Amino acid sequence: MKPHFMMFAAYNGWANDRLYAAARELSRGDYLADHGAFFGSLNGTLNHLLVTDRIWMRRFTGDGPVHAALNELLTDDLAELSALRASEDARLTGYVGSLDEGKIAGNFTYRPITNPVEITQPLGPALAHLFNHQTHHRGQATAILTRIRRPGRLPEPRSDPVPAPVRHGARLRKIQPLAGQSRKYFGDV
Repeated sequence: MKPHFMMFAAYNGWANDRLYAAARELSRGDYLADHGAFFGSLNGTLNHLLVTDRIWMRRFTGDGPVHAALNELLTDDLAELSALRASEDARLTGYVGSLDEGKIAGNFTYRPITNPVEITQPLGPALAHLFNHQTHHRGQATAILTRIRRPGRLPEPRSDPVPAPVRHGARLRKIQPLAGQSRKYFGDV
């Protein structure tokens, strides 16, 4: 499973880089405006993603900032948020890189912020959830960008994983079908 999660960590950073690059093309007003998404604005959506990644990373590692709400706004400054996002993506990639198969198959224990009772669950599915959650809200962010940009105004960001030139240490490998398995996009980190 480790190569699977390394691929997702690398893709996550790459997709976030592209999303933030697209956000930098917007006016501050468009970036901060409520566009009807679950967290309102693009700023609210990007803050939510960073806060939830930090919450999960603290659960996984026991280290990192403490957050009290899923809708916490860390900043409305896109440059500052971009730097925080890049740092968290590097932290996540490093964490996944430090895992071995035994750790991924094992359990971890944490307390949710919404209902602080102790929960023990397998790490692998929790990591999968973290990456799936990112994809879900990046989809919302892309919908906001599409709404703001209007056809032809600015190029649309692409987040297809093939080919995904990732800056997070993974080397792009030619796609090869694996017998009965998913395709492998990235080499070892």
